[in-house]
Parts: sequence; structure tokens; C-alpha cells
Amino acid sequence: MHRQTSILDTLISGLDQALRIATTRAPQAPRPNPAGDIPDIVLDEDQRRHVAGLMRINHTGEVCAQALYAGQAATARDPAVRDKMQEAAIDEIDHLAWCEQRLDELDDRPSYLNFFWYSGSWALGMAAGIAGDEWSLGFLEETEKQVESHLDEHLGKLPVEDKRTEAILAQMKIDEARHAVMAADAGARDLPLPVKRLMTASSKIMKALVYRI
Repeated sequence: MHRQTSILDTLISGLDQALRIATTRAPQAPRPNPAGDIPDIVLDEDQRRHVAGLMRINHTGEVCAQALYAGQAATARDPAVRDKMQEAAIDEIDHLAWCEQRLDELDDRPSYLNFFWYSGSWALGMAAGIAGDEWSLGFLEETEKQVESHLDEHLGKLPVEDKRTEAILAQMKIDEARHAVMAADAGARDLPLPVKRLMTASSKIMKALVYRI
């Protein structure tokens, strides 16, 4: 007999996943790292810290993406929408692993705040899903558009010689754009402008903190 998942079950599962993602290594990426055999370069200390700060932001962004998709999938009404969320989450596992690998190469670390970012993003994903599948897809579409824009910004801030980081961010940008199109095609509703602005403001706070912490 199939056991129906309770709200408490969902909350416990979300907390467990938050702890695992915040305190353990990223899962194995299904796809190979886009940096491949691109030779690394020796960065001076200021450049290394700067690139590590950017990749720490991107890593935390992928932690948040895992949380959003988990929360949205848990509350999706339409199984097809749930499948879309889970499909996109697989790409985000790749991104999480690639960012972690690049941080390792830079002799640096993920953010100490990832548990809190995961928890907050998971709650937002749950709320978006409860609001309805069209709103949940709209939240996904807007999130991916904002991430694509921020990846563009980071690509412009890299040392021109750092082709390994560039290759990773470029592939992530392609994937995020594809997720936004997927959400739109699945029936996403356009979010109200105040919600979009709040999302942008929250992202700026996250980036400012995670760059260093």
C-alpha cells in the first residue's frame, strides 16, 4: 500500500537534504566538466581570491537551485510539472559539482552559509508550488533569467586568461537559458514586477555575503 507523504515528512526530508548539501561533497556530475583538458593558469593572489569569490557565489546559487526545485517538486500538482522540476535539477547537480571542482582547483571553499541559503530557498520553492503550478513555473522562469544575467556579469569579471572558469560558466549559462524556455513552454505565468524586484534584491544580498563568507 502506498503511504501518503505528510507535511511533517516533507519538512524532515527538506531539513535532511539541506544538511547533506551544506556539509558534504557534491554528487558525481552526470556530464563531464566543460573545462575538460583546458590548461589552468597561475593566478596572482588577488585574482585567485576574486575568482574563488565568484565561484563561491555560483556554488551557493546551485545549492539554492537544488532547494528551489526540491520544494517546487514536493508541492507540484501536475506530475508533468514535477518531472520538469526534477529534470532541471539534474543539470543543477552538474553545476554544483563543477563549481565545487573549480573551488578545489583554486584552493578555496564553498560558503559557510549554504545551510541557511538552502533552507530559505527550499521554503520559497514550497511556497511557489503551493501557489500553483503556473506560478511555480513563473518563479522558475524568472529565477533562471536572473541567474543567466548574473552569469553574464561574472563572465565579464574573470581574468581573460582564466579559460577553465569561463568554460564552466558559459555552459551553465546555456543550461539556465534552456530551463527558462522549458518553464515558459510549460505554461509559466509572468511574475508581478514587485516580486521580480524582491528576487533581485535578495540575490544581491546573497552575492555580497557569499563572495567572502
